[in-house]
Amino acid sequence: MGTPSHDPPEPLAGAHGALVLFSDIACPWATVMVLRLRAARDRLSPGARPPLLHLAHPLELLHRRPLARRVIDAEIPACAAAAPQLGWSLWQGRLDEYPVSSLLALEAVQAARRQSEAAAEELDLALRRALFAESRCITLRHEVLRAADRCPRLDRARLLDDLDRGVARSAVMRQSAAARAGAAACTGYLVLPDGAGHCNPGLTTAWLGPPVPGGTPTVTRDDPDVYATLLATPGAAPP
Repeated sequence: MGTPSHDPPEPLAGAHGALVLFSDIACPWATVMVLRLRAARDRLSPGARPPLLHLAHPLELLHRRPLARRVIDAEIPACAAAAPQLGWSLWQGRLDEYPVSSLLALEAVQAARRQSEAAAEELDLALRRALFAESRCITLRHEVLRAADRCPRLDRARLLDDLDRGVARSAVMRQSAAARAGAAACTGYLVLPDGAGHCNPGLTTAWLGPPVPGGTPTVTRDDPDVYATLLATPGAAPP
């Protein structure tokens, strides 16, 4: 396929001709960012559409605990209202089958980046849809591969080989360490080509009431048009 057999660049401070995203696939707010960026980019002419470079910022490493279903389910209604095109759903599976980790899914996206950024974009979105629209346990290898089956730009056999050899795990850990050291202020962090960073662009949220398991998240400001402005940033368009 003429694809690289090594880790692609990890432009922590921005990349000319591309947008860098630090996120966790299991973060609903980051998923809103991904959906809105893709929608805004689709409105550009084909030659002006920058790639989205996905870097990992796992919530479980940030907070040192399993993925929190109660928090994520509480956030989903607000996120579904902000970006309904995903077909969101609260978790419909058995409670004991909820994914406790997204590391394998994030590792798969980094393995896909070794093929192409386009393949990684496809897989990232397919995994978000598997979790948030289809209630699939993306902690599991076969669910990751099931999502990969939906990605026409992805060489599934190569992805499977890379996953089983663990070639992309070090990339996930390296990116997570960089994010926690200050490269990303949140999971859902966008870095523009000039190095400017934005946490969940256009969205400001608050938590109403007592802490989890009580309370509920709320959106206090929402400006989806900000994505068109961000895509017009000098250096964002491919050279």
